[in-house]
Amino acid sequence: MIKAIFFDVDGTLLSHELGLVPESTRAALRQLRRQGIKIFMATGRHTTEFEDLPLEGMEFDGYIILNGQICLDQNMNVISQKEIHWEDSKKLLMEFEKKEIPVMIIEKDRMYINKINDRVRIAQHAVSTPIPKLEKYQGDKISQFVIYMEEVAAKELLKHLPHCKMSCWNPYGFDVIPREGGKVSGIEEVLDYYGITREETMAFGDGENDMDMLQYAGIGIAMGNADHEVKQCADYVTDDVSNDGICKALYHFQIINKGE
Repeated sequence: MIKAIFFDVDGTLLSHELGLVPESTRAALRQLRRQGIKIFMATGRHTTEFEDLPLEGMEFDGYIILNGQICLDQNMNVISQKEIHWEDSKKLLMEFEKKEIPVMIIEKDRMYINKINDRVRIAQHAVSTPIPKLEKYQGDKISQFVIYMEEVAAKELLKHLPHCKMSCWNPYGFDVIPREGGKVSGIEEVLDYYGITREETMAFGDGENDMDMLQYAGIGIAMGNADHEVKQCADYVTDDVSNDGICKALYHFQIINKGE
């Protein structure tokens, strides 16, 4: 029996084509909670970005943010928090200070960038998010970096970050997290906290950073708008986010019933 469902945000809950969360998705999530199924956001985003997205009125039982780096309960209390290895942080902080490439630093309570160029503007526009503020590093714990550059250059930089891995969310945008990190590591923390087993889970996603999550969950569902590689990782491929994909999959697996 499914007891917990994990949802990616961009391209899964949120349609950037429509600029909203489809009403069918909102209704489906409300029904899940009425049935006692816990629902969790599992995203590469930071909580400070939520207010810029059309997520008003949506309630979750917990939040896995920054690709599993920080896990929060329903009241935004920290369940777990991970940091970038200090050796890799030092190297990326050097890039941050040089300002030759845009580097964003993400901490528990803030996210900021060292420079802004067209790549940053294009990448942020694609996910309906304002451009980060220009600020200085003040010595706080770093949970994630974001670099804005061409893929070839990003992969070359990764060679100098032995404790990290990257996931691409835009042709110009790459999240940098610990090699052992990812949404699955966050899901494991949340399942342990709530006493739920892996077999009792379902996950929805569409992007590269969702692939491990879809493979890990008891049932992994790729959105119809997902990349081919993501669909290959899933147990089931549903319709596009803009075409009621989430509720259609929940109907298919008889998790919710039509008309309720």
